[in-house]
Amino acid sequence: MEISALQAVQQRVHRAMVAAGTQVRLLAVSKRQPDSAVRDLVAQGHRTFGENYVQALVARREAFQPFPLEWHLIGALQSNKCRLAAMHADWVQSIDRLDIVAQLARLRGVDRPRLNVLVEVNIDAECSKTGCAVAKLDELCAAVAAEPRLHLRGFMAIPHAHVELEARRASFARMRDLFDKARHDFDDFDTLSMGMSDDFELAIAEGATMVRVGTALFGARPE
Repeated sequence: MEISALQAVQQRVHRAMVAAGTQVRLLAVSKRQPDSAVRDLVAQGHRTFGENYVQALVARREAFQPFPLEWHLIGALQSNKCRLAAMHADWVQSIDRLDIVAQLARLRGVDRPRLNVLVEVNIDAECSKTGCAVAKLDELCAAVAAEPRLHLRGFMAIPHAHVELEARRASFARMRDLFDKARHDFDDFDTLSMGMSDDFELAIAEGATMVRVGTALFGARPE
């Protein structure tokens, strides 16, 4: 019997996870996919989804309100979108500067659980990408950890997309080193989000605890 795309990805994640001796969460990236495609994964039991844009996350949350789904913001967060992110996201994976930290903390309601936060790291120092410079990580992590309405959980990164997958290994390994160091300094620092459809197995081998998969689950994004 033919298996679904979700089952195929789950099997690949499981094999890589067993080989690495780690636990890994699968985040389904539903950017620009129709609600029907998300609904199909929900029907198969998947519960964790990521969106690149705050407005899209809010719309998804409202559309799937009856379901106990977990919503992650994985795209760059602008200051004028902090209120929506603080109100509607369960996780924000793209924290890269101090002013965003202060706003999210101020706007997260006391009636909600603490907002789970990942600091985005610009691991390859690419001018075209967002993310915190490695030299400023300690300061930014400390600022997040000091906010009672935020819950610092780890790092997120999108390494340079070298054509050869093995060329990405060094970036993943550097992220693992940074993650291991930070785990000694901050409580509950348990999440290293890295790896996408074309390289998540390599990322798991190098220490990822969460992978963000879109195309392998949904197919190519609609234009």
